[in-house]
Amino acid sequence: MNYSQYENCKVCPRYCGVNRNLSKTGFCKETSDLRVASSCLHLGEEPPITGEHGSGTIFISGCNLHCAFCQNYQISQKNMGSIVTPDDFATMCIKLADKGAENINIVTGSHAIPSIADGLEKAKKRGLSIPVCWNTSSYETIESINMLDGLVDIWLPDIKTLNPIMADSVFAAPDYPKVVKKSIRRMLELAPLVFEEKNSITPAGAETQKMLSGVIIRHLVLPGRLDDTRLVLDWLKKHADTKACISLMSQYTPVKPERTKESDASYAFTKAELERNSTALASFQNRLINKTEFSEIINLIHTYDFNYLFYQELEENTEWLPDFTKSQPFSNNLAKPVWHWKTGFNV
Repeated sequence: MNYSQYENCKVCPRYCGVNRNLSKTGFCKETSDLRVASSCLHLGEEPPITGEHGSGTIFISGCNLHCAFCQNYQISQKNMGSIVTPDDFATMCIKLADKGAENINIVTGSHAIPSIADGLEKAKKRGLSIPVCWNTSSYETIESINMLDGLVDIWLPDIKTLNPIMADSVFAAPDYPKVVKKSIRRMLELAPLVFEEKNSITPAGAETQKMLSGVIIRHLVLPGRLDDTRLVLDWLKKHADTKACISLMSQYTPVKPERTKESDASYAFTKAELERNSTALASFQNRLINKTEFSEIINLIHTYDFNYLFYQELEENTEWLPDFTKSQPFSNNLAKPVWHWKTGFNV
């Protein structure tokens, strides 16, 4: 498919200017072809979107950030995935809905918004009626966000940092703080908080109100960088409290790119890429959050007293890390696979 937005590409704030319709690639490493790695019923998202049956999660290949610590690096940086048409994407959405998904949860699609918007329009014409959730790093232009207006009901943006030095070091985007503030303000304008009146039961057995519309803002606490987390919470308290749910995550886990088992060498990091990642990771302490830091996180939660806030318990188990070489990338208690880039639909 050819989309005018991919010519002299300005889909994301990188403004690479390449013609992706001619199979050129920019920072995201993707042409105009939409590629997907996996879809599943994900049981580990925030309670209002996990609900009783799980969030219908679709993992898009490629990314416009390339964080050095990305847990999904196989698909975000190493191009793992298969080309799908907008009609294929629509079918994927319908299949997830048929299997009981509470919503369609599109992960890391910032660089492919024109194609995804096309696919969502086709899905809605075919009867898709469950909410659509946009799961994003927030490094997006207002123009691209506006393309999703009317197609997305729930926005799930991440604020990785508001420190431009960290943003430059870890994902080569010193303008990230400025961009993310504008993006989230626009998302808050587009989606007021709306919950289903009746409660649903999460897979963990807890009652929760299912979100139909709104914004859930995530922040991953980086080890040794609690001052950066305070910057984020300061901004959120001023601009998002009562307007959005806040999700404070303590699951930072060091990943080892060499753990990819794919025999094709094109999916492995080069020595230069590993060295670049190592330099970026030196910007903070590349380890698990410790108990002292977690206690400080809990103190921050009480200090800021957000109207709606979720947080993760401290856990050292790393079994949740995905491996997209497998038809079931996650543990069985975390996700139910529906489609995989190698095997297609799981009948």
